[in-house]
Amino acid sequence: MITASIPGISQNIAVPQEKIGLPATTENWNGLYLKLRFTDKWWWYQENHYRRRSSVDNRSDFIGRMSQLYNRFGMTYLFTDNFEVTFGPTLVWNFSPDRGNPEYVDSVLEPRFWHQWLLTQGVGRVKVLHQFRFEHRFKRNNDLGAEFNYTDRWRYKITAYVPLNKPKMENKTFFLAPSNEFFFETGKQVWNIFEENRVYTAIGYTYNNYMFFGGHMWTYGPTNTPGTYRNRHIIRLNVMYTIDFRDKRRPLTRDFAF
Repeated sequence: MITASIPGISQNIAVPQEKIGLPATTENWNGLYLKLRFTDKWWWYQENHYRRRSSVDNRSDFIGRMSQLYNRFGMTYLFTDNFEVTFGPTLVWNFSPDRGNPEYVDSVLEPRFWHQWLLTQGVGRVKVLHQFRFEHRFKRNNDLGAEFNYTDRWRYKITAYVPLNKPKMENKTFFLAPSNEFFFETGKQVWNIFEENRVYTAIGYTYNNYMFFGGHMWTYGPTNTPGTYRNRHIIRLNVMYTIDFRDKRRPLTRDFAF
């Protein structure tokens, strides 16, 4: 063990010299995405997620316990065809790790404010997205009497959309969408600025105003115990619906950030 002084914390923390990896857990995330285009420049963006996680005594059942209700809203301004900015609030309900246990609050609201830069580029027939997302969070755990702490989270994700049956991303396209996202967090009670890495491979299909996509995501990152790391296998199933109010309800294929 080594002793480290963590910025913002008055006491020294013993950090193991070797990383301790916990056995993998499983989760299931189901999401609904909505994009409404009002003008050439302005959009409404919305995400609603229902998330479950594995049971306490069965790490591989994916849906044993309730995990989160996740709701993100925002307005998007399109500066150019390849660059847009989105900003708005997020409301997350985090559920108890042991519902019914009187030592925990059953659910806790975590409010956030977020803003994002999204850059889109074409590489041959592949569409590549660079997403820079910034979240300002007021969060606490589900322990009775726990206090809220303010943290900032910094995220970068790169995604490639690879059309499989069309020369480009358009209506009625089967596609593959691998992505890699890095998370960093800063705050007084944060002992490790690296929060998580998410590797996600989705397959999907576009049909008129809908996009159906899903796949497997693997995550890796530290826990609240210094030197101890967790990893998760997550099945994600999602639907996106888009409406263009400028003329008629045309399919949107310029980008599919998620």
